[in-house]
Amino acid sequence: MNYELVTKTIDLGDGKAITIETGKLAKQADGAVVVRMGNTMLLATVVAAEEAREGVDFLPLTVEYREKYSATGKFPGGFFKREARPSEDEILTMRLVDRALRPLFPDDFHAEVQVIINLISGDREHVPDAMACLAASAALAVSDIPFNGPVSEVRVGRINGQYVVNPTATEMKDCDMDMVIAGTLDNIMMVEGEMSEVSEDEMLKAIEIGHAAVKEHCKALVELGQAVPKSHTKRTYQHEPEPDAALYEDVKAACYQACYDIAKSGHASKALRKELFSAVKEQYVSKFSEEELAEKSWYISTYYKKVEKEAVRDAVLNEGIRLDGRKTTDIRGIWCEVDYLPMTHGSAIFTRGETQSLTTLTLGSSRDEQTIDSALVEGSSDFMLHYNFPPFSTGEARPIRSTSRREIGHGNLALRALKPVIPPQEENPYTIRIVSDILESNGSSSMATVCAGTLALMDGGVKIKRPVSGIAMGMIAKPETGQIAILSDILGDEDHLGDMDFKVTGTSQGITACQMDIKVDGLTFETLKTALLQAKDGREHILNEMLKTISEPRADYKDHTPRIISFTIPKEFIGPVIGPGGKIIQEIQAETNTVVSIDEEDGVGIVAIMSQNKEDIERAEKMVKQIAFPPTVEVGEEYEGKVKSIMPYGAFVEILPGMDGLLHISEIEWKRLDRVEDAIKEGELVKFKVTGKDPKSGKFKLSRKVLLPKPESAN
Repeated sequence: MNYELVTKTIDLGDGKAITIETGKLAKQADGAVVVRMGNTMLLATVVAAEEAREGVDFLPLTVEYREKYSATGKFPGGFFKREARPSEDEILTMRLVDRALRPLFPDDFHAEVQVIINLISGDREHVPDAMACLAASAALAVSDIPFNGPVSEVRVGRINGQYVVNPTATEMKDCDMDMVIAGTLDNIMMVEGEMSEVSEDEMLKAIEIGHAAVKEHCKALVELGQAVPKSHTKRTYQHEPEPDAALYEDVKAACYQACYDIAKSGHASKALRKELFSAVKEQYVSKFSEEELAEKSWYISTYYKKVEKEAVRDAVLNEGIRLDGRKTTDIRGIWCEVDYLPMTHGSAIFTRGETQSLTTLTLGSSRDEQTIDSALVEGSSDFMLHYNFPPFSTGEARPIRSTSRREIGHGNLALRALKPVIPPQEENPYTIRIVSDILESNGSSSMATVCAGTLALMDGGVKIKRPVSGIAMGMIAKPETGQIAILSDILGDEDHLGDMDFKVTGTSQGITACQMDIKVDGLTFETLKTALLQAKDGREHILNEMLKTISEPRADYKDHTPRIISFTIPKEFIGPVIGPGGKIIQEIQAETNTVVSIDEEDGVGIVAIMSQNKEDIERAEKMVKQIAFPPTVEVGEEYEGKVKSIMPYGAFVEILPGMDGLLHISEIEWKRLDRVEDAIKEGELVKFKVTGKDPKSGKFKLSRKVLLPKPESAN
């Protein structure tokens, strides 16, 4: 072996362990590790450009996560049989890692960084997304790339009241809380999760347990880095130009007070504030000649942004007044409307300040479920929520590409917020799709989606457990003075200028989902608890405003909503109802103009029939039940059935669904027929009497002529 293998083990107790290995694979990357738990293995690599591109004043970080189908012994679906664009679950994992890593790179490190994490072996029990950040951080720990880590993530689930770190896939089925917590040795960096209406204290307990586990990961990563010589000396890089202290003081002296006055003036319009701040900068710039600007333009722009940010933050901390004139706990004005779109199954508008969501509800059958076919998971989902963020919502003109990672992330957060209140299938047989189109945006559009989604569900008559509202919290902290301001219902600017973005959703009974990103060090649990309690007050206020528009789900679905009935049949009759190649069920659907689906669950067949016509549903139900609960065919009884096929010697006629009898040519009419088609046609409904049963073939014998008047000539 021509490599130096370094291995580190993290003991999780109960015989569980995570191993981190470096020095064997992908050695041309700046850092590469293999992280293993059970038989799940992740290969993480990181590469950084030697120098930043000219004019780049931000960190071009890209995180990619891919699940190889071969990792679980599967072929990819589709025609090409190879991995294509990432799935939504893979994108959500990328976001979890990105949000934990990004704040920890040096502020002035602007070289392009690419982190790639591949699932190379998956045992389906040890879930890889909770280990992806650990793998990425380990790759950085063994590299020479500047990074203020280490950082790691863990999942915390609660099972029967007990908190479990990194539960297995089987254990997660019984969780009433599913949270991912990221942090460093000292601080929490990110929290995301869903839960079944838990209290603030219960959520804090999960975060505390998660952070304790994260600390053990970080200690192991420190030791791993110390064992790899390459990581001891981080690379040097081109820092930002040396600061011009005199120019900064000049910008501050000329612009700080004007920016401070704008910040505390309480202008509600985002556009007006932008115009006023731009005017301050333009007035300052006007005193320089073109030659001076050519030399100092970069400095002036950088320093002005810094001064404006400082002034806005100071105005909040000193005056208790925010950019739009609100106090720290105030919520923007809210108005709602439901039943806005006449042909959707449910619709709602939710507007809070300058953020607006138009959300629709669509109800469908099990055929409309989202198929899931990833390397690790196979199945389907009967609840979907899609979030769209068009450019006009912020007054921009830009190309519309494929769905962005941000749109997928915001949609997933809203889905997790509403999922705990969606009724079970036996109460709601529909597949549900909610679509939120953001028409205006100035902060908290994902939370507007949660609120609008709740309203649309109630407008559509879906009997949700309880209404859900959501709020985005922010924070401005000044460690040197000890000042902290927790902000309710943050603006887009407050998200950008602040130190925290903390989204919390829930019902009157508890929290259903959360997402938190921290941009500074030193967030204490006491501050986190304060933010949670302030968020609770805000959620309750927003919920009360929503309930003024519609307070409970409508008693019934809209008139144009397809109706679904659901019932069970014995498991052994699923096959006969479907028929060979789906023939029987297709015929039932064609004859009744319905959609019929059958799924097996708990040892029985669950039949769902959907149509906008009640009579069609009843006909289809009767046909299915005739097969699943077959009545006895009585000799001597009269029936009506469809002619299924015609032979030279007679016609086969359906007595009951899936059960035919022979109507011999001699039993069709009293007169002699040369051709069956001279009297009846295939597909025609005919009345007949069952006259007997052939002992050899088992087919029932039918007669049509006995129901017809007997001519005298036949005597």
